[in-house]
Amino acid sequence: MKEEMKSASTLVSNGSIDYKGRIADKRETGGWKASPYIIVNEVVERFAFFSIAVNMVAYLVGEMHQPLPEAATHVTNWSGAAYVLTLLGAFVADAYLGRFSTIITFSCIYALGMVLLTLSGSIDTLRPPQCATKPCIQASTSQTSFLYCAMTLIALGTGGIKPCVSSFGADQFDESDPIEAQKKYSFFNWFYFAINMGAMFGITLLVYVQVEFGWGWGFGIPAGATFASIFIFVGGRRKYRYQKPMGSAFTRFVQVIVVSLRNHLKGVGVVREGGNLYEVDSKESDICGAAKLPHTQQYRYLDKAAVIIEPDGEKKNRWKICTITQVEEFKSFIRILPVWAATIALSISYAQLSTFFIAQANTMDRNLGPDFKIPAGSVPVFSSFNALIVIPIYEKLAVPFFRARTGHPRGITSLQRIGAGLFVSIFAMVSAAAVERTRRGESSGGSRVSVFWLFPQCFLIGTAEVFSYVGQLEFFYDEATEGTRSISSAVFLSEVGIGSWLSTAAVKMVVRGSGGVKKGWLREDLNESRLDYFYWILTGVNALNFFVYLWVARRYKGRRSEPAAAVELAAGQVHDKGDGIF
Repeated sequence: MKEEMKSASTLVSNGSIDYKGRIADKRETGGWKASPYIIVNEVVERFAFFSIAVNMVAYLVGEMHQPLPEAATHVTNWSGAAYVLTLLGAFVADAYLGRFSTIITFSCIYALGMVLLTLSGSIDTLRPPQCATKPCIQASTSQTSFLYCAMTLIALGTGGIKPCVSSFGADQFDESDPIEAQKKYSFFNWFYFAINMGAMFGITLLVYVQVEFGWGWGFGIPAGATFASIFIFVGGRRKYRYQKPMGSAFTRFVQVIVVSLRNHLKGVGVVREGGNLYEVDSKESDICGAAKLPHTQQYRYLDKAAVIIEPDGEKKNRWKICTITQVEEFKSFIRILPVWAATIALSISYAQLSTFFIAQANTMDRNLGPDFKIPAGSVPVFSSFNALIVIPIYEKLAVPFFRARTGHPRGITSLQRIGAGLFVSIFAMVSAAAVERTRRGESSGGSRVSVFWLFPQCFLIGTAEVFSYVGQLEFFYDEATEGTRSISSAVFLSEVGIGSWLSTAAVKMVVRGSGGVKKGWLREDLNESRLDYFYWILTGVNALNFFVYLWVARRYKGRRSEPAAAVELAAGQVHDKGDGIF
């Protein structure tokens, strides 16, 4: 009787259910009642991941006795793989487990990896013997395999958690409710704030613990925190809103490609306005839990997958005929790919935070008073600290300011926010090049500049991330269909991994093209290198990428309207029908 008395206005309209399988009630589930549990899980995951990422090179060199170039390559490849594996996590979530169960499953895998890593750092027989003079005995195959097994599990856990946690958090807000829709964009800002909070503690506290108390404690603390975060996350299950898995989006994509190609080879055409296209007669689409999507004129070639060739023929086999909704779902995915490709360059620059920025710090004066020396691995905290300052200011001051002038509920559009981040990244690398030239000049005279000279480049790259990362979170979630949100988040996150791999490739190209490790721009001794030249190359890449992005964003046609209305980036002029730039 109590259920019957509930007002329909308090029930969500996006198909979300509560933990008992009923339509979710806004008064009891979702919103900021559920979000803190999700944010805590992400804070701890980033806390553990960054504590490993920034100091793993030191562990491989100092404890496993690997050569520096080899160790740096291993860490870069590991970090890249962790983000590319988000595609696997998204597939599992959307097709089989759902986001909640996927986060739980992969968090357990992550925790197991952390336990193995703690054992590697604690048990002497899992590492080669310590040595004071070179050459040192390198780790045995079994010792290396044990460590790599731990790192593989952590990368796999990251791949499962990352694409689901932001989407699961956004699922807690009903887009059809204007109040909750506005809170969703606030969630994205505070979600990124939480990521940087975890990263900051990982970069500072854990790096300090690793240096002062040993690797066992340095790895053991985040391992314990990971287990605690799983229990906290499960503790919010009664407050969550859940979306049922909708089947494999990748399978549906392949079906559209196969059927459209087959019909094209048969000479099948599409009637203007799509009058001969197939859609199911039911109120909902035949994709479990997904609403029907309206037909659009973009990428009309793919419409051939839904052409009705035989009016009385078989229409249930999606390898023979697809629905309009299935085709439009694939179109929505294709639309975001140019924007995704036009933002990868920022990830190449961001990769320098954990490589050359730290290498620079190692050669600089890191004393903070007479008794404390800043660990070189903690330098990226300048970037994380930036987010802790910028996001509250942006959320509380900038958004209301721009909203009053543009009329846009978020102040500026997602594409504009991404563009602002890419623009700032140009000056981040200009600053890096200028500081490196100064550092190198001072070192040649026998003096060392303060590590705080790195603050501007770290601060600017952090600012670029604040704008670009959150803008991409918003953009890829909004432009995804109900059945592809985890995959869209994974595509966005995979660019971080691809950026890491491209950074490695760029370093190798520069080394080979400039004369090798003995005479080239990037040598073992940073004081004899010309790292500033490499930074100028990245500056040029970022500048070129920015203009490519403007070209892509200007022509972007959004899922919710076609074509997306033009929006002036400089003036901030926003029209009601789109989310484009210019």
